[in-house]
Parts: sequence; structure tokens; C-alpha cells
Amino acid sequence: MITRRLSTLAVISACSLMAASAWALPSDARQPIHVSADQLKLDDSAGTAIYTGNVDMTQGSMKLEAHRVDIKRGSNGEVSSVTARGQGTRAYLEQKPNQQDAKVQGWGDTVIYHAASRRVELIGNAKLIQAPDTFNGAYVEYFLDKRQVNARGSRSNANQNQNQNQAKDGRVEMTLTPNSSASNDQ
Repeated sequence: MITRRLSTLAVISACSLMAASAWALPSDARQPIHVSADQLKLDDSAGTAIYTGNVDMTQGSMKLEAHRVDIKRGSNGEVSSVTARGQGTRAYLEQKPNQQDAKVQGWGDTVIYHAASRRVELIGNAKLIQAPDTFNGAYVEYFLDKRQVNARGSRSNANQNQNQNQAKDGRVEMTLTPNSSASNDQ
């Protein structure tokens, strides 16, 4: 029983990180997966694994840090979503898309990776750095394959902290840096 649960845990962890690694360095999928947390609750019948307390997950250039990480599997056994939550600090995700690009970094009170649609949601105090551009807001959505960003601010959530990482007055803030080749042409 314990061996089956440990092997199931390894498969869940591997699938969750391998799904995310498709927008990463090609070598990431071949790298070992490392997960550490203070506690784990695994429910085979429900298809869930919940890591809590100082959760660190890495695979190659991918890194995920959070207080809590919930992994859900669909009926086919593959990971359907990975939800990371911060406690006191925001959840953090980073990945290097390819060798020549800088790593993509994201923060949010909650970070959700949707495997089927290959998108990441950063919710609450959201920040995405897709070097050299930066996006801040209450909500930032990043489509991995398209490298497309949607962001919005929100005045309606009274629980949002208005700090340096949150867009002021419920608005989205972004810093877009022109290509160096475009600025040389002028």
C-alpha cells in the first residue's frame, strides 16, 4: 500500500512538472524532479495530491515555490491542474523557455497552471516578467504556446493589498521595452 502510494505520488509529481516543461528548455523534461514540503496528503481515489508548508518543486530550469500546492488529475490519469498558493508571501513560478531567452517569472497570491489549455493564471497581487516586459495587476493570464498575456486590475476586491506589487487604483500596469533593433532604426 505504501509503495503504491509513493509510486503514485512520484507519477503525479512527474506529470505535473512535465506538463509545465513544454514551454521550457528541451532538456528540462529529461531532468529529475525534486519536490520537498513539510506535509503531503495524497488521495488516489480523488486524483489529488496536496503539498503544504514550504513547498519547493524543481525540474531543470522550472522552479515553483509556494505554501501549498494542489495537483489534480483528470479521469485519464493525467494532470489537469496545478494550483499554488502563498501564505504571507506570494507563490512563485519561473521557467526558461529556451537557451537564448531570459526566464519567465510569475508571482501571485494564487498561481494556477491549466494543463489542457497550457495557460497560467496569476491571481491576486499578480506580476509577470517576460523579459524585458513586466505586467502587474490583480489578475494576469499567460498563454504558454502563444506567449500571449491578458491582464486586468480590480477595484471591487476589498481584500487586495495595495502594495508595490499590486497595480495602483485597480488598474493594470505594464512596462514594455522596445526591441533594440527597432530603436537603432530611428
